[in-house]
Amino acid sequence: MTVFLIAGEASGDIHAAALVSQLRERHPEARFAGLGGDAMRDKGVKLYQDYRQMAYMGIVSVIRHAGAIRRNFRIAQEALLREQPDALILIDYPSFNLRMAAFCRKHLPATRIIYYIPPKVWAWKKWRVHKIARLCDEVLGIFPFEPAFYQQFGYQCTYVGNPCVCEVGPPPPADAPRSGIALLPGSRESEIRHCLPTMIRAAEAALQQAGIEATITIAGAPGIAPELYASLANGYPVRFEAAHELLRTSMAAIVNSGTATLEAALLDCPQVPVYHIACPWIAHLRPLLFPSPYFTLPNILLQREVVREKIAYKFTVKEVASELLSLLTPYPLGAVSATPKPIDASAEQMANKILAEKGLSVREIQLRDYAEIRQLLGSLSAPAEAAKHCL
Repeated sequence: MTVFLIAGEASGDIHAAALVSQLRERHPEARFAGLGGDAMRDKGVKLYQDYRQMAYMGIVSVIRHAGAIRRNFRIAQEALLREQPDALILIDYPSFNLRMAAFCRKHLPATRIIYYIPPKVWAWKKWRVHKIARLCDEVLGIFPFEPAFYQQFGYQCTYVGNPCVCEVGPPPPADAPRSGIALLPGSRESEIRHCLPTMIRAAEAALQQAGIEATITIAGAPGIAPELYASLANGYPVRFEAAHELLRTSMAAIVNSGTATLEAALLDCPQVPVYHIACPWIAHLRPLLFPSPYFTLPNILLQREVVREKIAYKFTVKEVASELLSLLTPYPLGAVSATPKPIDASAEQMANKILAEKGLSVREIQLRDYAEIRQLLGSLSAPAEAAKHCL
């Protein structure tokens, strides 16, 4: 029995590796091949291409790397025909994976196609739901509202739990000490180049205004050369393979929008989510391009503003610093300097903003909503549940 998996980015690589572990337990005789990264390779998956040669995102990046993208399609197609897998498991990465699903359905009709972590069609490109249902034998969702969404169109989707719940573990105790600011600039080189400098300046500004002496630490992404961080980090430490630990122990974080925003919520780390868009004015067309009023996972899950998004033209040092300051002040567990620096009126207003309900601070409201997110996602082991439906 042969299983072929395709993961096109760091988080998908991790999710795929966890799924392979569960599939091996259920089917010891199975062999695994595909496209992915180090996590999959460590689980014994024969890789035909590394996701680091595939992780292109955004219109500009896609156009610039059009030749490499076409080459990746050829590699995947040839590998599928060579392996003749019993099952093709797709992990996120929709534009690439939906084309591969169509290729597989046409040339390998006996192969079972499973979409684990399907595209977020409930947020945008809703029309894709029909294509997914037509091409895939099984759709395994990781958000509890996905089965009802698919049911609206007469299609089947099974909620298997969210893989982040298992991967990050439970949050630390509420009274556990936290210190420092964590910066998570993303897993792609382009994201890091665009996000990290602004993140650093915003964190410095917020700490200076709050009068808090705290470290700033950068979470290094797997597969990214340390030299890139060295050129951007302004001397701040970079820790690789430590994102979860940083979120578990930091008093706040600035997080590039994506899976990491959900991980921060699960680990009770107050956060400012950000996202760089090459042409910020496109954000004004958001209602047409992106029907959901929210961009980040915590907000989408609860359908309200759990975290204040700093997207496109709002991703500035001033905006991010002001929001971060509201999460740091007051912060009883932080090490506050003896002579705090003055805070300007607008920042003070932001920092001391008290919400009407129960007089909770911005920080406390975030933590309360985080608890609701954990309850909503439940405690299912997503890889174990998904493995039951794959073969």
